[in-house]
Amino acid sequence: MNYKPVQLISLFFHRFKPGIWVISIIGLLNWVSWSMSLPFMTLYLYQVRGVSMAWVGIIILICGLVSVVTQLAGGTITDRIGRRPFLLITVGLGILLYLIMAALIGSQAPLIEIVLAFAVVRAVLTMQRPAIQAIVADLAPPERLAETYSLLRVSTNIGFAAGPALGGILIVLLDYAWLFAFAGFIGILTLLLIIFFFKESAQRNPVRIPFSGILAAGKDRELLIFTLLSLLVFMVMGQLGSTVSVYTVSFAGFSEAQFGLLLTLNGLIIVAVQYPITRFLGRFPYISLALGAFLYGIGYLVFSWVGTFGLAAWAITLLTFGEMVFSPTSSTLIGQMAAADWRGRYMAFYGAAETLGFSLGPLLGGFLLNAFPLHPLVVWGSISSLAFIAAAAFSRVRFKNLKQPIGG
Repeated sequence: MNYKPVQLISLFFHRFKPGIWVISIIGLLNWVSWSMSLPFMTLYLYQVRGVSMAWVGIIILICGLVSVVTQLAGGTITDRIGRRPFLLITVGLGILLYLIMAALIGSQAPLIEIVLAFAVVRAVLTMQRPAIQAIVADLAPPERLAETYSLLRVSTNIGFAAGPALGGILIVLLDYAWLFAFAGFIGILTLLLIIFFFKESAQRNPVRIPFSGILAAGKDRELLIFTLLSLLVFMVMGQLGSTVSVYTVSFAGFSEAQFGLLLTLNGLIIVAVQYPITRFLGRFPYISLALGAFLYGIGYLVFSWVGTFGLAAWAITLLTFGEMVFSPTSSTLIGQMAAADWRGRYMAFYGAAETLGFSLGPLLGGFLLNAFPLHPLVVWGSISSLAFIAAAAFSRVRFKNLKQPIGG
């Protein structure tokens, strides 16, 4: 049957519930504010405040550990009070914290105050992720779960593409404080969208969920194994906003704007081809997990030889394809494992591992850069090896809760 372009657009729009489109726009705005500010903190600490990369890694690790705890709590809270009120609270707090960060950086406040504020703002923002992931599982039919997660990823990566480009421009024209001021303004738009257009996607849990049971999801053996393997991939993923930023700017000689363009390229590629890739590879979930981890490893390994912006762009392209193949499949598996009233906690448990990996990764990368500044192959080969180990494990392990197909 032949459809006109307008008809195809209409069919695609009606393929997803209105709530999915609203949460996708919320995700887009969240990532514009996140990616135009927080990835540049590594550069601010290293270049402006003179903090060594080893200490930058330790700071990110400490902030990440705080975020792990708050994210686990966030999954429990969103299961208890509902998705909408939880988003209203965390987005409102995020706005306030962005503005506090702007004021502290603008006034050249003591480093400890800036680091503490950074830890709190990151913790509050990561708390939102279990709720957003759970909303997708609430609203999407099982046979379209991977497809719907890919739509969410496309929308968030539009934000991830726009944010670093905007941040790079602001750095050239203004200073780091304005990154957080603009992020706060975008947060206000997000809050208004939730107030006027987002309806609750889940019934409130009639059973009181004790905070002592925050880690209860980890008793699921399959969830635990899958999460531990994914942690290796997350440690490699976490290099993009930390080790890569310092390596490309301070070692390879790129400008901050060029680093922003590399992040923008990552987002644009995902926007362009994430959806069709997920619809195709959703038929082959085990291949997707192993291939995604392998491509991550290859992409970061290429940084060993980066000397030109073009080669850096190729490295980003390879790891981006790894991201597109791995992430929707992993999110879908977690959505399938969890019962409806446990989705927030399962998403939080897995998300906490992601946050931990994104914190341990920069710590590893920072120490490697400090120890082997003249041996990039040692730095990037060590980092890539984690992804290769995960790829080998995913090629052999099987999960009974992973249904085939999960897309298409």
